[in-house]
Amino acid sequence: MLRASSACASKASTRSVTSGPSWRIARPLRSESLRRGYASITDLSKYPQPGDQLHGFTFKRAKHVPELELTALHLQHDKTGADYLHIARDDKNNVFSIGFKTNPPDDTGVPHILEHTTLCGSEKYPIRDPFFKMLPRSLSNFMNAFTSSDHTTYPFATTNPRDFNNLMSVYLDATLHPLLTRNDFNQEGWRIGPQNPVSALSEDAPRGEDDKLVFKGVVYNEMKGQMSDASYLFYIRFQDHIFPAIHNSGGDPQKITDLTYQQLKDFHAEHYHPSNAKVFTYGDIPLEEHLKEIGSRLERFEKIQKDSEIRGPISLDQGPQYVTVKGPIDPLVDQDMQFKTSTSWLMGDMTNILETFSLGVISSLLLDGYGSPMYRNLIEAGLGPDFSPNTGFDSSGKTGVFSVGLNGVREADVPKVKAAVQKTLQEVKESGFEKNKVDGLLHQLELSLKHKTAHFGMGIMQRLKPGWFNGVDPFDALAWDETVSAFKEKYAQPGYLESLLEKYLLNDNTLTFTMEPSTTFSEELAAEEATRLASKIAEAAENAGGEEKARQQLEKQELELLEIQEAARNQDLSCLPTVHVKDIPRQKEIKPVRDTLVGNAKVQWREAPTNGLTYFRAVNSLEGLPDDLRSLVPLFTESVMRLGTKDKSMEELEDLIKLKTGGVRTMYHSSTSPTDLTKYTEGLAFSGYALDRNVPAMYEILRTLILQTNFDGPDAAAKIRQLLQASATGAVNSVAEVGHSFARRFAEAGLTPEGRLAEQIGGLTQVGLTAELAARPLSDGLADVISKLKSIQEFAISGGSGLRVALTCGPESASANEAALNNFLSGLPQSSTPPKASSPPTVYPRNSKSFFPLPYQVYYTALSLPTVPYTHAAGAPLQILSQLLTHRHLHHEIREKGGAYGGGAYSKGLGGLFGFYSYRDPNPQNTLKIMRDAGVWAREKEWTDRDIEEAKLSVFQGLDAPESVSEEGMVRFLSGVDEQMQQLRRERLLDVNAEDVKEVAQKFLVEQLDNASTAVLGERGDWVTDKDGWQVRELGMSEPVPDSA
Repeated sequence: MLRASSACASKASTRSVTSGPSWRIARPLRSESLRRGYASITDLSKYPQPGDQLHGFTFKRAKHVPELELTALHLQHDKTGADYLHIARDDKNNVFSIGFKTNPPDDTGVPHILEHTTLCGSEKYPIRDPFFKMLPRSLSNFMNAFTSSDHTTYPFATTNPRDFNNLMSVYLDATLHPLLTRNDFNQEGWRIGPQNPVSALSEDAPRGEDDKLVFKGVVYNEMKGQMSDASYLFYIRFQDHIFPAIHNSGGDPQKITDLTYQQLKDFHAEHYHPSNAKVFTYGDIPLEEHLKEIGSRLERFEKIQKDSEIRGPISLDQGPQYVTVKGPIDPLVDQDMQFKTSTSWLMGDMTNILETFSLGVISSLLLDGYGSPMYRNLIEAGLGPDFSPNTGFDSSGKTGVFSVGLNGVREADVPKVKAAVQKTLQEVKESGFEKNKVDGLLHQLELSLKHKTAHFGMGIMQRLKPGWFNGVDPFDALAWDETVSAFKEKYAQPGYLESLLEKYLLNDNTLTFTMEPSTTFSEELAAEEATRLASKIAEAAENAGGEEKARQQLEKQELELLEIQEAARNQDLSCLPTVHVKDIPRQKEIKPVRDTLVGNAKVQWREAPTNGLTYFRAVNSLEGLPDDLRSLVPLFTESVMRLGTKDKSMEELEDLIKLKTGGVRTMYHSSTSPTDLTKYTEGLAFSGYALDRNVPAMYEILRTLILQTNFDGPDAAAKIRQLLQASATGAVNSVAEVGHSFARRFAEAGLTPEGRLAEQIGGLTQVGLTAELAARPLSDGLADVISKLKSIQEFAISGGSGLRVALTCGPESASANEAALNNFLSGLPQSSTPPKASSPPTVYPRNSKSFFPLPYQVYYTALSLPTVPYTHAAGAPLQILSQLLTHRHLHHEIREKGGAYGGGAYSKGLGGLFGFYSYRDPNPQNTLKIMRDAGVWAREKEWTDRDIEEAKLSVFQGLDAPESVSEEGMVRFLSGVDEQMQQLRRERLLDVNAEDVKEVAQKFLVEQLDNASTAVLGERGDWVTDKDGWQVRELGMSEPVPDSA
């Protein structure tokens, strides 16, 4: 598991972000017995009254929110002043979080590094890294930590009450009583040491590349990886200028190396204190149990002055401001389209919940969808292919910010973007917002209350915490019906939304932020790091009395850290609490489904309480789909949501979708046979959900989109080109976000038939094709592409025997749903067959080493091997082996010793693959050696019963994670893995022993190692040569690029 940083959870904004009651999903009442349970858990009369005291807490107030089926209680710890919010709800997936206000004092990333180091050991649990040690000792379905821009949060979720208490104990001790050793700081923050210490520090090792001194540290390398993402870089530099008082909490690598160990400890003492804390619990565990435990932990502290400062943005009252910074070149985008630019306004006080909600509605109306005014006047007008990373309404702080901008802008068009934004705002003010579009948004909100999720508690915590730390009353933010009713009342007054537009946006009190391309950006970063490293080494030499003495001290420091890391492998973990495999039921809970035929289509029914919603999924199976058409399916699925029909524009269709459904979608689907790795199914998949009364309308929308999308329209080619350019723009950055996944997909592509399909559809091959088509000259046109898209449309869906349908609905609506489905199917073509392939399928490498040169400061690696089908007996021990290797070996070697942000092993039970990966890795050569040697290590390891038990717990975290009603039965429907197969797999997993693990390690990871494929993404180094077997490939190329060295 990777700990989230500011890059993941801090200042991120979307196109339409609203604070307050924008909850996606609510859980409805399900039966009389549950009504009684719901009433007892949320009944205000059963809780103490304001002013009452219990376990060191005073009750301040309570609020029942019937539309969300919850009761919120606000308490305060008497001795320290800690804030506590409990949300009582009939939900067994209980949530805990403790968070602290952590305004960063500078750009050294001290909040982020502290987030990592607090979890490395504590007073009650004085072992190395109890956070990661708890991962395999828990049945949690969420466990992480987040460094946000001005606060840090430590949440988890679990359905097991004992597990809840275990994790709460670890989290409270970790945050309030961490050990914070210097070695933890060195490992997680930064240090200077030999590049490959194991080789460099061996007695007979010659001086060479391995003993080259480099900057190291998990956070340091993580943030180097973040800075390789130009979208993140744009966003964080924008935040630097609009919120200069809120420094980069994640850390800028150029500043991280200024942080000292003492500063880290001081920051903890000042900020990680109950007086500065906000505690959150959610679920059906009685509040008194929480108060007793939490109160006893807080009682040791005295009240201090808390950090209540809410830092705001710059003032824009004096008129427009302009900032331009340098950024990297995107190698997949036209060299004339490398600028990013945005214009931003400040939007008032976010504690005004009604106004914040209304501004969120305005943001959605302006930005969401292809028919939105900003899309039409900026992207469709050709100023740029996609919105900038900061586009949208960011209401996470005390002061809201609204931004609109574009990526992929030509230099001459940079000033035109701001002008177009301002012109659009003026036009909207004059014409007004259309009522049917507002009605569509309100309908989406209605559905969000009815749509059920298994992770409601975690969602509500993540939505409340940012505002709570910035002065937004969480009780106001929970008042869903009150806010919506107040909005409707205001909206009934003519010109309400337009008046807000005029109040905040029809002025030039703006910040225009632009990132211009620099061809030397990467080289300058590398040069700066080299200069900074030399300076730090010189400083160490001066303090040590000479360069050689300094080197000896740095090597000694590295050796000491290595010894501590190695000793941690065999550390006594008995102080850590745990759940046990005996707590896992041997029998899988069965969610009954039934099968019928409607027309010629096979239909799977899951009848369950859905709160008046129907969920539809369908797969139209295709046989013999040619590669050239398969590779265009992603573009086809985007095009049907973009082009419109001969009779309706996409804007009109989008309005219908919002007014009648919770969303519809078309996508590619493929799945390996659970019994035979050489067999697979593929096809186009369709999904949507709607209120029961709107199901016929949902079907008509789907039919229209799939069958009537007009690929021959006069602007079809231009719109398709815009889709391609939007996908290509920032593709390198998208790869950087999950580079290990792309490396894995390519490594797997030559190992199984379905692996080949996955690479074509969603791997580097697809990225390369998209970039190639986006860069095609206008003069060449897209006629050949459009012809193939039309061909796909002809066989995309049919009502014949190749169509499989899954419906999830309430029993009361099954009959009406069957009639509506029958009517839908009868209006579809009755057969669909793809044309035969005119050329042999693409062949991907097997037993190969592929390197993709990409402009990243760190690397992403993968090594994959073929194994067995889902139903094979070896599948269970392979899955256990992947967890053992991750937690017992790879985490130590790749993350702790190697300095990568993450690394591990995985086993794809259905895909028949086993593999390894690393993420934001500074030393891929060493990592690959560790991966290749892992089989022998596992074979020789004397696994204890405790090792096997923890690996099983890790596996069942995912297998038994709570499931939303809309997902019930979907494993069976999408993969063909029925209940009997799942039950047999479950029993085999529970029965795995140490000998089983060693046997599969030998058979698959040792004996089959020659069948492995490797893929690495990153900056090409001297070690990537033909001599060592590397094949250098450009993005998407299946043929290697010759070695030019």
